[in-house]
Amino acid sequence: MMHSRFDFAGAEVVVVGASRAGIGAAIARAFQGAGAKVAITGAESEPAAEDVGRFAYTQLDVTDGTAVKDFAAQREKLDVLVNCAAITARGEEMAPDFFAHVVNVNLHGTFRMAEAFHAQLKAAKGALINIASMYAMFGSPRNPAYGASKAAVVQLTKSLAIAWAGDGIRVNAVAPGFIVTQQSARSRTDPAHVAAVSSRTPMGRWGQPEDIAGPVLFLASTAAAFMTGTCLAIDGGYSVA
Repeated sequence: MMHSRFDFAGAEVVVVGASRAGIGAAIARAFQGAGAKVAITGAESEPAAEDVGRFAYTQLDVTDGTAVKDFAAQREKLDVLVNCAAITARGEEMAPDFFAHVVNVNLHGTFRMAEAFHAQLKAAKGALINIASMYAMFGSPRNPAYGASKAAVVQLTKSLAIAWAGDGIRVNAVAPGFIVTQQSARSRTDPAHVAAVSSRTPMGRWGQPEDIAGPVLFLASTAAAFMTGTCLAIDGGYSVA
């Protein structure tokens, strides 16, 4: 259990993009298990059934700058912000309009949220963790917009880490590999793809959302007090195979 490794008692945490069964929800549950007060957002009208009533929930479109600023203005304190909102559609991202929409959600949305909560994070000497992807490191012919946006998230993380270091804000990212989530469900309908991923991954399996939560809590904790501007690969060794 995450609470046996980290203590976030009294901390205020927001996880953006945690309404579906996946990485964001796993991160939110892990912070809650470690004692934090957690609020989540998502594009859906309500979170996954198992999280209804568990967290304070706000339906939020991260492409709506006014809505993002209004959401941030409602929170006086924030210790940790996790940017997990992202979309992708395997095989559909060559369409220019959809490409632009993916980048707007994944990259611009990440920046909108970070900028909106800058004052609170500065006051708390807090931590910002962005969710990138292994596709930030190499090409993705079926998901070009997703790959491009996540590569940009890594560079944004580095730039904000430098810009906000003087404010006492640490900015880091994680790059998940192939994870069993609702978002990856479409790609997992292809047995050949599923088998190819498992065979290439040195650890021999797809990751689970909980595999991402531990490193995120580490980056938000005092154990990572001298870390900023980094991106941790969490992919079972896929990117080095």
